[in-house]
Amino acid sequence: MRGKMLKVASIQLEISDAYSKERRLRHVEELLAGLAGYQLILLPEIWNIGYFSFDVYQEGGEALDGETVLRMAKQARKLGAYLFAGSLVERAGDAMYNTSVLLNPRGEVAATYRKMHLFGYGSAEATLLSRGEEIVAVPTKIGTLGLSTCYDLRFPELYRKLVDKGAEVFLVASAWPYPRLEHWKALNRVRAFENQCFLISSNCVGVNRGSRFCGHSAIVDPWGVPVASGGDHETVLKAEIDVQMVHRVRADFPALQDRVIPI
Repeated sequence: MRGKMLKVASIQLEISDAYSKERRLRHVEELLAGLAGYQLILLPEIWNIGYFSFDVYQEGGEALDGETVLRMAKQARKLGAYLFAGSLVERAGDAMYNTSVLLNPRGEVAATYRKMHLFGYGSAEATLLSRGEEIVAVPTKIGTLGLSTCYDLRFPELYRKLVDKGAEVFLVASAWPYPRLEHWKALNRVRAFENQCFLISSNCVGVNRGSRFCGHSAIVDPWGVPVASGGDHETVLKAEIDVQMVHRVRADFPALQDRVIPI
């Protein structure tokens, strides 16, 4: 049976060292204002200060009741939408985390996810930040949403665990750079079809501290077919998806039921 169509949008945001944090916040608020009627909206990874801005992680980090979350919560309330507000550098006591925040249509924090797989290849993330430990799948009125961040895509075990927790739609906040574009595109599709889930990713574009983000955000269906995809420039991906398709695909081709976990 066909379910109710869900209007989703992924903001593929341009990051530039020439933009201040305040300018990025205002720009995102302007982009969100044009998405009335969308029920699920995504933002990318550490977009407020720029993922590669390791030199300002301490200064630009915030608590979860800080400016970025409060301003995004206001936008979620205005739109009456679930807003996966991407991630930010979360300051929590003496530790810092790469934390994604899901806001509900009332502007309340529905869930947070601290990135588990920290990137150390040409990146200071693994040195500066602490690793998250909790796998987060969130039952909502629009479906069960599995939260993940960027480098997590390379680790299929996480997504299997999200499926075991009931995930129907994977959400991915990302700051994936060149030259690994083909890896990014392949992993978006593979994580969707191997788990028979929708996957929606929001990646950055632009140049941050000399590193160029590769864009190509995607909305992928449970067969691994891209419903919408971005290129190299700032854009907003839009699509309508039927979350019940997940269950039809799993019934038609019950591969998940054939899983064998080797001992």
